[in-house]
Amino acid sequence: MNKTELVVVLAQDLNYSVKEVNDLVGALVDKVCETLASGEKVVITGLGTFEVRTRVSRRGVNPRTAETIDIPEQRTPAFKAGKQLKEAVKA
Repeated sequence: MNKTELVVVLAQDLNYSVKEVNDLVGALVDKVCETLASGEKVVITGLGTFEVRTRVSRRGVNPRTAETIDIPEQRTPAFKAGKQLKEAVKA
């Protein structure tokens, strides 16, 4: 399911217009991104936790030239599934 399909299903289930639900989902995504960019984590009970993790710098190999390169440290988003989501997937 992609974002558009999710918006349509939610609009039908909640009796809201597609535009209203699209605005809400867009605002949710924006706030999650904004919060993660500031270094905080987002916990949605039942769904999971979004957080930023730091990947350490390491050596890599350029596959074209076989030259070793240094890959710098970088921040990356991560998601850890909550208990309710894990149980829903197992069932």
